[in-house]
Amino acid sequence: MKPWILYSIAAAFFWGTWGVVAKLISDTVSPFTNHVLFSIGMLLTLPLIAKKLKAQRPNRRGIIWGLVAGALAVTGNVAVYQAFTSGGLAAIVIPVTNLYPLVTIAIALLVFKEKLNWINAIGILLAIPAVVMLSGESLLFDNPAAFFSSIGLNPGTARPWLLYSLIALFFWGVFSAAQKETTNYVSAEWSYVSFIVSSVLIALVFMVLGLADLNLSGKTLGLGSLAGMLNGLGVLASFVAYGAEGKASKVTTIAGALQPVFTIVLAILLLNESLSIIESMGIALAIAGALALSYEQEKSDVKTLVNS
Repeated sequence: MKPWILYSIAAAFFWGTWGVVAKLISDTVSPFTNHVLFSIGMLLTLPLIAKKLKAQRPNRRGIIWGLVAGALAVTGNVAVYQAFTSGGLAAIVIPVTNLYPLVTIAIALLVFKEKLNWINAIGILLAIPAVVMLSGESLLFDNPAAFFSSIGLNPGTARPWLLYSLIALFFWGVFSAAQKETTNYVSAEWSYVSFIVSSVLIALVFMVLGLADLNLSGKTLGLGSLAGMLNGLGVLASFVAYGAEGKASKVTTIAGALQPVFTIVLAILLLNESLSIIESMGIALAIAGALALSYEQEKSDVKTLVNS
């Protein structure tokens, strides 16, 4: 396997593990407090890359893109929270927002001019429905009529939660594209540092505005910081994947499809959760999609096809 594939899978693993840990405190803290804890956790990962940072010089444009990437990610997170507080059902909000790789794919193909072969295209067609199946919300499959009735855009009916969901989908998709752009100018390590700086600055704003409640138990603080470390390692791995010539359309889709696979498997092993038929199908599609997306035609094969 090429390095970018391994790092894409590593990103999915860290984010999938983060999903399990985050479940343990999701009902006790707000997303704003969660973000502060995540920022603390990410700061704890900096010693892992300290040596490489000293050996490299950052590029101003790359740092700016890293800061933008961090702001985009947090904006998406806040939008999801607003979707829930505006009356959005998890059964609809989560599947909709998890489709963010579609935005990244569009940017990658139209703006970055990335090229995909037909096998990669099949991989996307397999991975996208897998993301929906593995969202943990099965209303779309159990009662499609109710799902589309809830998401329907009736004239004169205000649905702010749907607007926030689409905002989250858009910002998360642009965030992944911004990650790729960042690594075009600076190393993955400096990309990660600039992302952390942006995250910490936003966390300080949340604290100043009184949005984050830091009156936490030791257990919550520990689990929140651990979740932040895992989330940070996932971001770092994705930066490395992009820096290792991984295409935005491929890295984002592979990581997005395999992340819930790791979350579900770990939840079964550690939290005694069960596996539904829909999730089983989603896991199969996610793995097949990832394999198809990881396929790259060798140059020698291309020359052979041209000559023939």
